[in-house]
Amino acid sequence: MSSNSTRRFTNTAVLAVQTEDATRVVGSDDLDDALEGTYQRVGLRRGLLERLAGIRERRWWADGVTFVDGAAMAGAKAISESGVDPASIGLMVNTSVSRRYLEPSTAVAVHHALGLPRSCQNFDVTNACLGFVNGMELAAAMIDSGMVDHVLVVNGEDSRPVQERTVERLNRPDATSKDVLAQFATLTLGSGAVAMVLGRADQHPEGHRLVGSASRAGSEHHELCTGDNDEMRTDLKGLLEAGLGLSEELWADAAGEFDWARGMSRYIVHQVSKVHTKAMCDRFSIDPALVPTTFPTRGNLGPASVPFTLAGQQDSLVGGDRVLLMGIGSGLNASCLEIAW
Repeated sequence: MSSNSTRRFTNTAVLAVQTEDATRVVGSDDLDDALEGTYQRVGLRRGLLERLAGIRERRWWADGVTFVDGAAMAGAKAISESGVDPASIGLMVNTSVSRRYLEPSTAVAVHHALGLPRSCQNFDVTNACLGFVNGMELAAAMIDSGMVDHVLVVNGEDSRPVQERTVERLNRPDATSKDVLAQFATLTLGSGAVAMVLGRADQHPEGHRLVGSASRAGSEHHELCTGDNDEMRTDLKGLLEAGLGLSEELWADAAGEFDWARGMSRYIVHQVSKVHTKAMCDRFSIDPALVPTTFPTRGNLGPASVPFTLAGQQDSLVGGDRVLLMGIGSGLNASCLEIAW
């Protein structure tokens, strides 16, 4: 361990990662149609979401299906695929940004829906779009220390409420082009769920070992993107520049411990937009062919985006492949985590 911001894991493996797709497809054209009058009034052209962000569509949950339902369905799939007895899961961490209540935690609802045992500790870990990666790090720390044998990390996100309220707000006669651009990132969000089971590598030779991770905090940027269940406002240019700068610091700090600049089979980056993805590839000289994307059809799934994208790649990965998860969350916080597939 070279510093508090870099760490290696000794006995933790990913046993399964599974997704649950929201079923209602909402095209960027649909949102453009809903905002057509505002665009004309403030002098903006329709097509911003696809032209600038590269997002053609995103998903909403069907009526009557909640993000808790999605997280529980993904969790059930992951537990089934892992072959782990639910009774042996010692911790369940929910990492969703979406939440209905301030208390109790969202974790208790997912825990109940899955029928997990009373012996399974459960709580929320929220850190904007970085939450799931943080949940994996916490799981590894507890597994490596011997506190638990298995951990379930879940996430369910629901972009529909905030997007409906944003469209309604932007269609008010006093909305300006500055308001549209400040709330543009809200319209890039998507709905979906993902879950991962992690366990002791010495008990699961079939698993995919967690190698190590590095993190950096840039909390001076905590006001660049702020949001709640009603509204999200983002300084798009400022957030991109600060995020790249923080990631560059992380990359340099981790270089003494990890060789992430070469030899990787996949770079699973947080899914924001085509601008963000290109900027990351350019800044770190990453081959875009090694960077799979889900944002064109799923949008920004928040903390679910990194594991959701990983899940889509697992059938094409083979033993010996090196996978780097690259997450960043408003605040700002950034982390990279390597998995030896």
